[in-house]
Formats: sequence, structure tokens, C-alpha cells
Amino acid sequence: MADTPEPGASTPAARPGLLRSSALVGSMTMLSRVLGLVRDIVIAATVGANALADAFFVAFKIPNFLRRLFAEGAFAQAFVPVLADYREQGSHAAVQALINRVAGVLGGSLVLVTGLAMLGAPLVAALFAPGFLDDPRKFDAVSHMIRITFPYLLLISMTGFCGGILNSYGRFAVPAFTPVFLNLSLIGAALVAAPWFAEPVYALAWGVALAGVVQLLFQLPSLYRLDLVPRPLWDTRHEGVRRILKLMVPALFGVSVSQINLLLDTVLASFLPTGSVSWLYYSDRLTELPLGVFGVAIATVILPSLSSHRAAERGEDFTLTLDWAVRMILLVAVPAAVALLVLAQPILVTLFQYGELGSRDVRMASYSLQAYSLGLIAFMLIKVLAPGFYARQDTRTPVRIGVIAMAANMVFNVLFVLPLLFWFGLGHVGLALATSASAWLNAGLLLRRLLADGVYRFQPGWGRFGLRLLVSTALMAAVAWLLAPAAGDLAAQGALQRALSIALVCGAGGAVYLLCQVALGARLKQLRTPRGGG
Repeated sequence: MADTPEPGASTPAARPGLLRSSALVGSMTMLSRVLGLVRDIVIAATVGANALADAFFVAFKIPNFLRRLFAEGAFAQAFVPVLADYREQGSHAAVQALINRVAGVLGGSLVLVTGLAMLGAPLVAALFAPGFLDDPRKFDAVSHMIRITFPYLLLISMTGFCGGILNSYGRFAVPAFTPVFLNLSLIGAALVAAPWFAEPVYALAWGVALAGVVQLLFQLPSLYRLDLVPRPLWDTRHEGVRRILKLMVPALFGVSVSQINLLLDTVLASFLPTGSVSWLYYSDRLTELPLGVFGVAIATVILPSLSSHRAAERGEDFTLTLDWAVRMILLVAVPAAVALLVLAQPILVTLFQYGELGSRDVRMASYSLQAYSLGLIAFMLIKVLAPGFYARQDTRTPVRIGVIAMAANMVFNVLFVLPLLFWFGLGHVGLALATSASAWLNAGLLLRRLLADGVYRFQPGWGRFGLRLLVSTALMAAVAWLLAPAAGDLAAQGALQRALSIALVCGAGGAVYLLCQVALGARLKQLRTPRGGG
């Protein structure tokens, strides 16, 4: 591998687009996440944190979890590097042939899985929510809603496949905008369809299924313009399909370990007091905001770039791109984690304490949000470190690391959940703490291996970068803590007053963070191009 270039050395023209592409994906994702918060506010006011709400969140989380494995995890990490090879070495016809066969094998497999899950919905419910077996009403509800929501897995996984093609060709906007339709569908279901149902949660379940259809159809015009609309063919002997399957199976345990741990939280939470699943859901949703807007956006943009560098044997560009991604993640993750830690309860009161969701539910959710915030930096780092392996078509290493992290998560659950449950009645907080701790272990092991393999090296300027980050975040935290309104005072205000109050606090903290960064020497040009220097 070539030596690190001097600061100011030229870099390939393709790389300056990373910041613009990340900003595009991030802005689209931000729109989706904002609508997601609106969605969750509406759901909280409509169904609250009762038994049927717990049932819906489990029924929704199962296909949504599997969607993350395909759309943002194992499938994308296996498919995009192979597609990059075909683009680099083959013709358009070869790319089309690969896409057709992947669509056939993926779609056919998912049809089978979806059909079996719908037929055996009670078994799926017992597997993912065994704690509901003692409550027939809860168990019957989650079984029924699994039959309604599970087709979403098929639809959104094919949507993720189409999005992977578009991302590989630099068409980031359409895949990034697509999640908006899920939020719009659920908001419409809660506000329009729910009054027509005896139990409003069933309207939400049908809203999930409808969203999957709309999201898939939204991808097709863009693929048509690229002349790459999939024509599914079942062919498991195709060389590209076999490579993807070989990479994908172990990748299920690699990049998606954090999501698997979150799903295990849901399984264990089904044994905890009623409301625990909902408390974890609302706190996880706020953690997902920076993770989805910035972590997934940067990971989405760098994977095609890293895959291209690897295919063309541009080793130095590979390590510079990874270093840029890690710095970009930390610029957002560190202040976001601290802000959620300091402002957990005021933010939750502002967003969710209406209608059926009471002050106790918000307080309980704030504790698990603080626990998740401790792992936010690690969650986001995993998103950009894992592509460093998958772009090189190395799936074994993340698997080994993922298995270690999953085993550690189980140990952490025992260490955290039981004491917090019996002494403080906060078992769900122990689940969140265990997930955060295992995420740190996962991220640390990924980073150590990338450094040991020599494919990633810290570039010049990390000392100045780290000092700016720590000082700016500390001042931001102090401002947020001093200005944060008391939860009780906030709850007594109307929705608009609450929003203005928390916006003032967040705006002041954000302004202090940015001004301090600039005062200490940060400049926009340092973010635009992956290169050495501070």
C-alpha cells in the first residue's frame, strides 16, 4: 500500500462527491425521520403503551428487523461489492443478467419465508414474544398482526434490492426518500383508518402492509431510466448469485449484530412488566434519528466508493475514505449522544406525552433512552467500519466479531437486567445498557482488526480533531443542561410551547457546538474530501 500522501495532495475526482452525496442522503433521511417522529407522536396518542400497543410493536418489529438485515445490512453489504465487480469488468448485459437472477432468488426465497411465517404466525409470536404466552389477549393480537405485517418483509427487501442498484449508480435520492412512505402510511392509518377499527392498532398493521407496496413501486421508474428493471429468474448456479449468497449468509451476523441485540431486547422485554416493550420502542426511536440520518447515510455512500476502490486496487483511497467516514460519524455521534443523555426526558415529554401516554411511561422511556445514548457512538461507528470488510468481500471476520458481541450481550443482560429489575423495577434499562455495551465491544473489535490488516490507518490531524470535538461537546452539554426545562413544567405547556422550548435548548446547544468548532479551526473544506490533515 502506498504511503500516506502529504496534506493537500490531490485525490481522485470521484471522492469530493462523498460529502454532497452524504448530505443528500442525510437530508432525505432527515425528512423521513422527522415524519417518523410525527408518526410516533400520533401512535403514542392513539394507542399509548398498553397491552395491544406492545403487541403491535412486536408484530411490526419482526419484519422491520429483517428489513434492516436486507435493506441496510447483510444483503446490501454482499450485493453492492459484487455488483461493483460486474460494472468494473463486464457489460451492461452482464449486469442485467446478475440483477435478474438475484431478483429471482431473493424474491422467491422471501415469498416462501413470508408464506410460512403467515401460516405459522402463532409459532413466530411464541418465538419472538414468549412472555406473551401467559396473556391470551396479547398473544392472539400479536399473532393476528404478524399475518398482516409480515408481507412487508418481502416488499421492503425487494425495495432494498432496488435501492442497492440505484445507490451503486450514484442515484441516492430515491432510495433515501422511500422510507417517507412508511411514515405517511402509518400516520394516515392512525388518523383516518383507526376510527373504523374496534382496536386502532389493527389499522396500523394494515398501514405497514400498504407502505411496502408503495415503497417498491416508487423505485421502478428510476430503474427503468437506467434500463435495469429486474426481470426475476430463478438461477442459483449463476456465478454472481453464488458469490452473493456466500457473502450474505455470514454477513447476517456481522453488520447487523446491533439490530439482533435490539430484537433480543424485545424478546426479553416481553417477560417484563406491561409497557416495557413500548418504553424501549420510544427510546430506540430517538436513538435511531442520528443513527439513521447520519450513520446509515454515510455508510450508504461509502460502500459503493470502497467497493470501487477495492475493485480497482486503489488501497490508499480506500483507507482515506474510511478515515473520512469515521471522522464524519464522530462529528455527529458524540454531540448527539451527549445531547440525548442530558435532554432525554424533556425531549420525550415534548414528543410523546399526550393522550394515552402518561408521565410514568415517559419517565421510564427516558431511562432506557439514556442507556441507549451511551452506545450511540458505537452503533454509528459499526455502520461505517463494517463496510471496510464487506467492500473487500471479507465476511468471516465480522461474523466472528459479531458472535463475540452477541455472546457478550447475553452476559451483559444477566449482569444488568436482574439487579435493575429487582432493586429498582427498571429491567428494560438493563436491556438497553447491555445492548450499548455489546455495541462498544463490536465497534472496538472491528476497528482493531481494520488497523491490524493495514487497510485503515489514522490520518494526520486526529489530535486537533479530537480536541475540537471534546471541547465543543463539553460546552454544548453545559448550555443544554443549564437551559433544559423541568419535565413537569414542560408537560404543563401546550404542544407548540413544548416544541419551542426544546427547540430553543437544542438550537442554543447546536450553535455553541458549531461556533466552538469554527473558533478552534474547523473549516468546511476539511469535510469535503477524504484526505489526511486536521
